[in-house]
Amino acid sequence: MTTSVPSGTPLPKPTSPTGSPSTSVTGPTAVTGPISVPDPTVAPPSPGRRLAAELVGTALLALVVVGSGHQADALTSDAGLRFLANVGASAAALTVLITLFGPVSGGHLNPLITAGAWWTGRGTPAGLPLREAVGYAAAQTVGAVAGTGLADAMFGHPAFRLSALPRGSGALWLGEAVATGTLLLVVTGATAAGRGRLVPALVGLWVVAACWSTSSGGFANPAVTLGRALTDGWTGIAPGSVPGFVLAQCAGAAAGVGLAALLFDGRERAHSGVRRGASDNP
Repeated sequence: MTTSVPSGTPLPKPTSPTGSPSTSVTGPTAVTGPISVPDPTVAPPSPGRRLAAELVGTALLALVVVGSGHQADALTSDAGLRFLANVGASAAALTVLITLFGPVSGGHLNPLITAGAWWTGRGTPAGLPLREAVGYAAAQTVGAVAGTGLADAMFGHPAFRLSALPRGSGALWLGEAVATGTLLLVVTGATAAGRGRLVPALVGLWVVAACWSTSSGGFANPAVTLGRALTDGWTGIAPGSVPGFVLAQCAGAAAGVGLAALLFDGRERAHSGVRRGASDNP
């Protein structure tokens, strides 16, 4: 699973103690990552650097997901302990990687987070252009495949051997939709509500909850799902099961973004004069 702060999601403007919009902040209130108020004097990272950050970040995420599975498998035969180790490592990696790469690219590390950022920011100056969003998704996919191969190589497994572990049923697809939908709700809703700095921690916590509470184990990331089809470890997924998982993820993501728009409309909040509490200040 992966996520981050959508780079195109507008946030509420800071307000004065009287409730009127403050004029002390210039420029868009959210550009990339968990940095809610960018420094207007600092040039944004180049497109190439942003794509590189998404590629490297997603590669490291896939490496941790697959590598921790191999490590746990080598250390214990207890399925519960293996799963606990894998989930803990994955959640910790997400928190670190989103925090690290957020200021560069937004730290999406997930094509559906990127799609959500493009959709919610469309038509705004800080929105993520469609062309760049497509580039993000391509970089994330390449990174996930590379990270999976590197993890296999580190543990002496054949790199890029197709998984034979089927994961195809209506119950699993429903689990994927719930896990992914809630992930998008968490990221989009928290950003729109002015809590962008909390996203890395919130995503890490939701990963733990989703992995343990959903029938699918909470893949919630099409790029990493594809990467996991290329490993022979128990974290893998048979290639024939990938389309069903990805479709469920997409359906869940659309529902999550729609629910976030209903509950946390950043555009309405920005013009409503609603005062932010102290905990919401950057």
